[in-house]
Amino acid sequence: MAQVEATTERVVAADAEKVFDALADYSGTRQKVLPEHFSEYEVREGGDGEGTLVHWKLQATSKRVRDCLLEVSEPTDGELVEKDRNSSMVTTWRVTPAGEGRSRVVVTTVWQGAGGIGGFFEKTFAPKGLGRIYDALLANLATEVEK
Repeated sequence: MAQVEATTERVVAADAEKVFDALADYSGTRQKVLPEHFSEYEVREGGDGEGTLVHWKLQATSKRVRDCLLEVSEPTDGELVEKDRNSSMVTTWRVTPAGEGRSRVVVTTVWQGAGGIGGFFEKTFAPKGLGRIYDALLANLATEVEK
């Protein structure tokens, strides 16, 4: 099994604190900015950053649906980490200043992929698919915080 990694980033025309607060708002803004690949969204504990437990289903392809139960932590300023209790998947969101009234959002997801030929295809194609999903999420986030 090889580690699979997908990274996407976007510069948003809003200050880093505002962008981070929107990402960490699981009981409000986060659900609003999710693209159609996410379903059955439910905040089970908390709702604002550290200590949140959130559930959703992620439909990466027409045949691949991942049932996610994520524990949220904030290990450093400007960083959210979502660890899936149902798999090895970990998603890290980093928000940093990128000039006056702008911020850079970088989202990286890693997980232990399958072995063999299936693992080869997963490592080859999954990062691109997940990248498209997070591009859509970041575009929605930008629209929300740039109001």
